[in-house]
Amino acid sequence: MLKQGSALDRYFRITERGSNLSREIRGGFATFFAMSYIVVLNPLILSGPDSNGTTLGFAAVAAVTAFVAGILTILMGAWGRHPFALATGLGVNAFVAVTVATNPGLTWPDMMGLVVLSGVTMLILVLTGFRTAVFKAVPDGLKTAIVVGIGMFIALIGLVNAGFVRRIPDVAGTTVPVGLGFDGKLLGWPTAVFVFGLILTIALVVRKVKGAILIGIITSTAISVILELTLRIGPSVAPDKPFNPQGWSLVTPSFSGWAAPDLSLIGKANPFGAFEHLGVVAATLLAFVILLSIFFDAMGTMVGLANEAGTVDKDGNIPDVDRVLQVDALGAIIGGGASVSSNQIYVEAGAGIGEGARTGVASIVTGLLFLVAMFFTPLINLVPFEAVAPALVVVGFMMVSQVGKIDWQDWGIAIPAFLTFTLMPFTYSIANGLGAGFIAFVIIRTVQGRVKDVHPLMWAVAAAFLLFFAVGPIEAALGMI
Repeated sequence: MLKQGSALDRYFRITERGSNLSREIRGGFATFFAMSYIVVLNPLILSGPDSNGTTLGFAAVAAVTAFVAGILTILMGAWGRHPFALATGLGVNAFVAVTVATNPGLTWPDMMGLVVLSGVTMLILVLTGFRTAVFKAVPDGLKTAIVVGIGMFIALIGLVNAGFVRRIPDVAGTTVPVGLGFDGKLLGWPTAVFVFGLILTIALVVRKVKGAILIGIITSTAISVILELTLRIGPSVAPDKPFNPQGWSLVTPSFSGWAAPDLSLIGKANPFGAFEHLGVVAATLLAFVILLSIFFDAMGTMVGLANEAGTVDKDGNIPDVDRVLQVDALGAIIGGGASVSSNQIYVEAGAGIGEGARTGVASIVTGLLFLVAMFFTPLINLVPFEAVAPALVVVGFMMVSQVGKIDWQDWGIAIPAFLTFTLMPFTYSIANGLGAGFIAFVIIRTVQGRVKDVHPLMWAVAAAFLLFFAVGPIEAALGMI
């Protein structure tokens, strides 16, 4: 049992934040289950060959993904002292994979080197206080919109990855981008597991049962394992097989044995290779896109999770924010250096926060589970996303409930806030929502004749986002020269 006032209690502020060890441990497990899919998904995203035909290797990417996530999440818990967990960022790793595949002469070490340089740049911005200053310059109304947007985003992630909501192919005659289930129908046992888990989790949360979210995940997982063992449902997508709308979406519940982790990818990045193969201008543009994405993705996620955890002070500041941002910057450096792309704070940490986690102890638990997962793949392959998705939907509701704090009578805040929290889920990007909201805030305040209400740093950030959104036309123009 934790002794109130002990060194451990004081360092992590466990009692001060209204938590206890059991909540932190439950929260750590809930966060791990919610984001463990990345160990399987990241190798799939980074599985393609570079311009030389070289691949990173599925087993190596999986092992290093778990290793880096474990180390950084433990560091976040011990140094940052918040219930935030880190792993390879999905937006950045997809960008990295596409860039390597479409740029002749660019290799995996070159691309990962750009991620490292972006992380080094971000660490400098953190150490000089610039990144923290930007965070403080954001108006309270936009900070609330960030929380709401991430809530909508995390709920959409849960619904889509569970197959309850599916993308519709962009073909002639299609009128909507997404729809219910497959062809407007809910199909398959995996979807039934999600629906059952959602109803169970909501009922437990409404009844204020301790461990509601974790109970929902474990119960749904047990049902999933039984269904897979008896019915052999299989995955929705498999090599050389047609799409199966009734299969498991990301992870098929399965058992496998112990395996020694392959960590050979660590240290293979080449920080300056892209400049040699692509030229200074093109390589700099790529690094800028990566930097801006990880810079604001992390800031938005951090704001949303801290507000949900109730760790924000009366002035809207996050305790130890510099430490949190330092670890996040190291996530890009270490992730790129280990060839698994930038690591960043995960919105799925909201599952642990919803379970009661309030301190870095939960992150240490999550990090240790990632390190264990390097050796025991059943910890990863056992929990399908359909069992985790209900937690994300419920946590999303909790975060969206803060929408009432936005001043809807002040259009200079209301319109940017609306753009922020709608574009995050609709573009599947936290950075895109932030960019649209920040630019709109500066423009509307100027039109209103209230330029003095705009912090100087907001002008700089809005200008940076304009450049971010204009990267495509700039690259096209450079290609015509």
